[in-house]
Amino acid sequence: MRRHMYHPRMRLSLPPTLVRGPLLGLGYALLWGLLWPTAEPYWMLPFGLRFGALLLAPLRYWPWLLGGELAATALIEVHDGLPLGWLGFAAGDLPQPLVIALCLWLLRRASLRPSLRDPEDVSRLLLSVAFTVLAAAATDAIVLALLHASPSSGMLLRALGQDLLGNYVGVLLAAPPLILLLRARPSRQALRGLLMDGLLVMLPSLLILLALTEQAGPQREFARALSLAPVLFFAFRHGWRGASLSMLVVSLGMATVDRLVAHAVPTASAQLFLAVAGTGALMLGSATDALRRSSARVAEQNVHLAAVNRRLDHLARQLRDAARGNLQAEEDQRRHMAAELHDELGQNLTAIQTHVKLAQSRLQQAGLEDIGTSINGILDHMRRALHRLLDDLRPAVLDEFGLMRALDEGPIRDLLGTAGMAYHTDLRGEPRLLEEDIRTALYRLAQESATNAVKHAQASEFRLRLRIGERPGGTLALLDIRDNGVGLPERVSGDGRGLQGMRDRVTSLGGLFRLRTGGGGVHLRVLLRSNTPNREPVRPNPGD
Repeated sequence: MRRHMYHPRMRLSLPPTLVRGPLLGLGYALLWGLLWPTAEPYWMLPFGLRFGALLLAPLRYWPWLLGGELAATALIEVHDGLPLGWLGFAAGDLPQPLVIALCLWLLRRASLRPSLRDPEDVSRLLLSVAFTVLAAAATDAIVLALLHASPSSGMLLRALGQDLLGNYVGVLLAAPPLILLLRARPSRQALRGLLMDGLLVMLPSLLILLALTEQAGPQREFARALSLAPVLFFAFRHGWRGASLSMLVVSLGMATVDRLVAHAVPTASAQLFLAVAGTGALMLGSATDALRRSSARVAEQNVHLAAVNRRLDHLARQLRDAARGNLQAEEDQRRHMAAELHDELGQNLTAIQTHVKLAQSRLQQAGLEDIGTSINGILDHMRRALHRLLDDLRPAVLDEFGLMRALDEGPIRDLLGTAGMAYHTDLRGEPRLLEEDIRTALYRLAQESATNAVKHAQASEFRLRLRIGERPGGTLALLDIRDNGVGLPERVSGDGRGLQGMRDRVTSLGGLFRLRTGGGGVHLRVLLRSNTPNREPVRPNPGD
């Protein structure tokens, strides 16, 4: 005998549509039955329920939804004792759901989304509602014309107006809450805010509405206008979610008060006011949400940009520190090379000159006195060249006399005086408040500027102004250099230590470099900051 083995998980399973479809249709039919008693002229919440359900549900569930609606409608008509015939049912109850389903199918194929996130989405949805409502009202008018032998134009227009306004109000009140519950649920914090504002704002507003509605005359109309205030408040504070919920609560409150307190049926003007107010509130709420999202994105971008700026500032500080370290290493190397040249080459030149002097008498006896004179001239030239080279490597005057005297009385004045240029200085402040590399940079900038003025400016005056002062966080040094020459040419010859070298030196120290040149001469302004102020007491120094 052959046995058939089955896996425990091998069970008969139905497609999800066959399981969820009947449940969805049953739930929809119950909601339809609960909302049917609220249907009245200019007020069709069941129409809004149908529109929202077909808008949100997948197409495969539409037959179950429509079937549940038709079954609920048939049961309601039987319960109310209305004559139920197949022809009357097919002509009176079937066309409108099919027309709405056809309209929504076309709109969904045209990319209609159940969203109220942006004002564009709200506008697109409201236009779709208007199109669907118009199609449904036209269908009802055609059915009414076919069922009545000779309907009057007044009756057709009245029915068309009631359907248009009632269906639009129904969609406006029912569809947004459905979208909120099924597609855009608020967070717990937002829900707590809605509940709190409902207790603090909406409940007192409804009580005021009730008190004013009991009065006759203009107070009742004033109460309707006043009911718009909490709707605007919720739209501003909670966006389209607050606007849709507040509109639903206010409209239900108005309908209840009119029915139970004033014993009146809502008029067309009241529902038209509700439709206009609801449309504006949804647009305002969605615009508020879009503005908040935009502000949040801008805030996030600002935070990101601030982090990026901090990172860039950190990298810039690292680059400046590295450049400053390279500059300090270069100055140390220059100092070392100057010391080596001074000690080795200077001593050798002195030794050669001493030996020549010792041999001077023997050269005279041999008639070679001119050779000794030539050798001494060459040695003097070499000594002057060595002095210039040492001054370029590391100006000894800066170490011996300090920055102020080096600028006022040092080689810069000699260079400009030899070129026939008047040199004017205006020096104020205490250089020892600055770091050594900044003092060196100031002297180098003045030295390079004077060299450029002699080579290119064709000037008769050279002015140098230096201000050093303490400020919160450090010491500032402002160097201002001007000449009255022709300015710099477009291409300046040099060995790479020209204006670009000056700019790089200032940048490496974290300073500001400004250069203006033209027919009125060259104007250079440099601002340097010493971030580590000298805390040692400053004693007078004759050199500065």
